[in-house]
Amino acid sequence: MEAQQVQPQPNPSSSGRSKAQQEQLCEAALYVSGRPLDLKTLGSIIGARSEQRIRSVAVAVSERYKAGESPVQVLELPDGRWVMQLRAEFARFVKKLSNRPLLTPGPLRTLSFIALRQPVNQSYVVRVRGKLAYGHVKVLKDMDLVAYEVLGRTKRLRTTGTFADYFNLSHDVDVMKKELKQVLALQERAEAAGKPGGKEIEGEKLE
Repeated sequence: MEAQQVQPQPNPSSSGRSKAQQEQLCEAALYVSGRPLDLKTLGSIIGARSEQRIRSVAVAVSERYKAGESPVQVLELPDGRWVMQLRAEFARFVKKLSNRPLLTPGPLRTLSFIALRQPVNQSYVVRVRGKLAYGHVKVLKDMDLVAYEVLGRTKRLRTTGTFADYFNLSHDVDVMKKELKQVLALQERAEAAGKPGGKEIEGEKLE
């Protein structure tokens, strides 16, 4: 009687994956997350610890999308994170099809308030935006759009790199504030003229 060969089962924590498998997992992670991922996070998914190895995998995925002339691109951001996103020249044609807004109007207004005044104390945000802002800040923190440091009995709030990436804004806070003011000014002029305006992404508008 011949001994049956036992096929090895894939181990999610194994680091013995081929580069092709790691590229597939990297691509899947970027697709599912819908946000930028750092090398540590990607490494935990593809089963690699070396930053050089992880980056080489991400670069390979990026090059594959470039070679295929896909409307989707995989980019390395200035802070070293990687993101999968639609190319700008295609976004304007299909954004009306999106029915999954990131935020409801309340948290979105609180987010823009924080972005324009950061760093800003949570107590001041609540005083201006109302007590519902406590819940808004929690939502924004959970979504990695806002971070804070504890200062006595309050928190000092600021936006994150994820916020800048999502709304296609500069990571430099001073530049970001200027960009936001320009967006809001354009939006006000467009609304005064009875036309839709503002910086809209996935059906959302900064207010």
